[in-house]
Amino acid sequence: MLAFLSCNNISDQEQKVFASPAGYDLKQPVRYRVRESMQEISGIEAFPDETNMIAVNDEEGKVYQIDVHTTKAYPTWKFAKHGDFEDICRTDSGWFVLKSNGSLYEVHGLFADSVSGTHHKFPKPGKREFETTYFDSLRNAIILISKNAADDKKAGVTSAFRFDLATRSFDTVPVFQLNNQEIAKLAGTDMRFFKPSAAAIHPVEKRLYIVASVNGLLVITDLQGHVQEAYNLKHRLFRQPEGLTFAANGDLYISNEGGDDGSANILKFTYHRK
Repeated sequence: MLAFLSCNNISDQEQKVFASPAGYDLKQPVRYRVRESMQEISGIEAFPDETNMIAVNDEEGKVYQIDVHTTKAYPTWKFAKHGDFEDICRTDSGWFVLKSNGSLYEVHGLFADSVSGTHHKFPKPGKREFETTYFDSLRNAIILISKNAADDKKAGVTSAFRFDLATRSFDTVPVFQLNNQEIAKLAGTDMRFFKPSAAAIHPVEKRLYIVASVNGLLVITDLQGHVQEAYNLKHRLFRQPEGLTFAANGDLYISNEGGDDGSANILKFTYHRK
């Protein structure tokens, strides 16, 4: 039985098409390994210099500054108690960290001696899980994309919710919903549920790039959530992709957690304009 299942997994991998979005070659990254303290790296945001990454891991209420060119200890700033923190994003009004239950922590005084966090609780009732957040400057909002929600499963969609930065409040009605079957069709895969793990808006194309670790996919949509492209990711390279960010010129960075079968890393994919 084990041999049969193994053969099926190999067959599934061989049948998948592994392509790259225009402007990138997903087979040719620059690989940066990270220190032991960030083996569970779960969210990243690129500094303009493309040398430093601001990051969070799964368990600690800390923000890390990762210099990808050094092995020295990373500076850290603690903003909250331990918890399941999944993503980080920079906005025009400051830094925010996402907790898996949908709460946002607004980080005050980052990079200073005194750091604190304001807790913004996600108000919509029902059990749901989040791993993905990004800043949308046109909406002046942080967008949270659900990973797991009972109502989404029934409807075959993946919902995104808005946190209004002007009022510091959440909308409880989705700002858009991704169609799971459209994603599956474009990727050529049998997928019931889409489970995003990170996202960011491309600074040149002005489109949304979403990575889904569980599904092994990179999905591209417009800013209204209309699915445009989907790409299968090779597990050998993308072990557990949990973070995604862009440099200003379009260079793409994807971070992988270490897990049980490898070391955590950050992969850089150079952008070549179309």
